[in-house]
Amino acid sequence: MSDHLRGGKPRAIFLMGPTASGKTDLAMALADRLPVELISVDSALVYRGLDIGSAKPSPEELARYPHRLIDICDPSESYSAGRFRRDALAAMDEIAAAGRVPLLVGGTMLYFRALLEGMAQLPEADPAIRAEIEARAEREGWPALHAELAEVDPELAADLHPNHSVRIERGLEVYRLTGVPLSQLRREQARDSVSEHYDLRQLALLPRDRALLHQRIATRFRRMLEQGFIEEVQALRDRGDLHEDLPAIRAVGYRQVWQYLDGRLTYDEMVDAGIAATRQLAKRQLTWLRRWPDLAGIYAQDVDGRVRKNDEILAEALKFLA
Repeated sequence: MSDHLRGGKPRAIFLMGPTASGKTDLAMALADRLPVELISVDSALVYRGLDIGSAKPSPEELARYPHRLIDICDPSESYSAGRFRRDALAAMDEIAAAGRVPLLVGGTMLYFRALLEGMAQLPEADPAIRAEIEARAEREGWPALHAELAEVDPELAADLHPNHSVRIERGLEVYRLTGVPLSQLRREQARDSVSEHYDLRQLALLPRDRALLHQRIATRFRRMLEQGFIEEVQALRDRGDLHEDLPAIRAVGYRQVWQYLDGRLTYDEMVDAGIAATRQLAKRQLTWLRRWPDLAGIYAQDVDGRVRKNDEILAEALKFLA
């Protein structure tokens, strides 16, 4: 990676993968070899006090491998994809300006998407306008409204069947609210992609056999409990200003331990529920990754099922990033 500027753009790296796949370890290993600075892409790691249950790098690891966007919020706050995008772009620009490469690592796929696709400033649904459109469709039929859409947004209409009611309605609604075709707003959103400003390399740590990932999830959750996860959640409860509906407390694992401390789950039920919730998170992350564009996959196992050594995974990642 001696050339940090390709085609006039600075380099940036996305390192994704399901929970418990080893992303953080790989990111730190890459930081030993490459001129990168790490940016966390994790909706739980932003919160102070969510350490054990979020698998936050240890203080010693963070001292050696600083991560931006860790411990930037109080658990009483809400942190959004839009705020992440602003914070991450500012960090990326600062790192690139210093002649280094931003390496974004984590598993919050919504945050990655906010960077990759941008966030169009689309208006919220307007019930009155929708009611009017639907009433007209009842009288005139959706093909008539499709024809009207073709007059104000021919690009969108050309992609739609004349009876595609949901998208016709949204196209007309957006035009009524903004005076701008929805297709134009989406083009502006695409220009807001981080890939327009950076030479982006995307890779993901992936399991070839989900059974191995499930085993790692269960082992890690039980280790968290041994390390004091319950006491960590108890300290959050003792503050008195936090509740179960906050995003921080809804984080996987935290909700289940909170319910255990509330007396709604037994210890064994909490363990089973925490592991199950983490497995569901991993399933959702893998669903995102299966349809992710321009992604290079690095597998934790060979095709014959052999678990690969960390050095092998690092070597493959370095080869991709060269």
